[in-house]
Amino acid sequence: MLLLTGLVTPPAPNAAEVVEVHDAASLRIALREAGPGDQIRMASGVYNGRFIIEVDGTSGAPITLTGPRNAVIDGGGTASGRVVTLQADHWRLSGFTVTNGQKGIMALGANHTVLERLRVHHIGDEAVHFRDNSSDNVVRDSEISDTGLREPGFGEGVYFGQAVSNWVDGRADRSDRNAAVGNHFGPNVRAEAVDVKEGTTGGQVRGNTFDGTGMTGANYADSWVDLKGNGYLVADNRGTRALRDGFQTGVMLDGWGRGNTFRGNTADVRGPGYGFNIKLVGGDPLGNVVCSNNVVTGAASGVANIARTSC
Repeated sequence: MLLLTGLVTPPAPNAAEVVEVHDAASLRIALREAGPGDQIRMASGVYNGRFIIEVDGTSGAPITLTGPRNAVIDGGGTASGRVVTLQADHWRLSGFTVTNGQKGIMALGANHTVLERLRVHHIGDEAVHFRDNSSDNVVRDSEISDTGLREPGFGEGVYFGQAVSNWVDGRADRSDRNAAVGNHFGPNVRAEAVDVKEGTTGGQVRGNTFDGTGMTGANYADSWVDLKGNGYLVADNRGTRALRDGFQTGVMLDGWGRGNTFRGNTADVRGPGYGFNIKLVGGDPLGNVVCSNNVVTGAASGVANIARTSC
């Protein structure tokens, strides 16, 4: 007689869930208990409070937080606090509105996340910030306006990395390969629409629309894009109204602000500077390239301060 022993059917892995939330309390619970592949769906309404995302998804099963535009996460005031803190990998945030905090969405060590079709507005400082080695993220097809209500010079739309003065123990914030794609910035983004810091590499700023109405010039914010990282592609963007230049590179630390390409952009500057103002070190543009297919109007100083290249 044949005896079969020790045959145990393994438990099925936890199935992904669709979780419907209607208020701040249920949203907070859903974020805390989320697992790979889950979808958290916000109903229309106001979700008061500040929310932290800490549970990782996976590459094959990201976690989604989604809602209509009139699902509004309200942080309660622009003087302090982050409305949404994202410190987990493999998330997708889609569709809803973030407003009324000192910071809008702050990614801290978050990787492989997608922020899409969001509305971020009326923020004390910057709207969206990827920092603390947050890499391979994208913010796309979103609308960002009315930033810098607390501190205009800190009112960037999207911010990659951190300034060298904020590096911990002198180590670069390697928030690399992040992208801002297809977003609309403005009006009243009071600092740069996109600020890319030294220490970051290999990202993209592509297909965005910049409306510089309301830019203040505080903290030297006088262009749509301020690029101090390396190896970025800045392509197919359209901008109108800049306080000085349309696009700038800078060098805050030796070895940075290099090897960036500006291609196929349209800049209606309406200001005293250039379409593209490239930082020169001893006359050297540091491998930064302004392609000849960029179109610039209304820049009193000219298209660019370096020769353009066919590319």
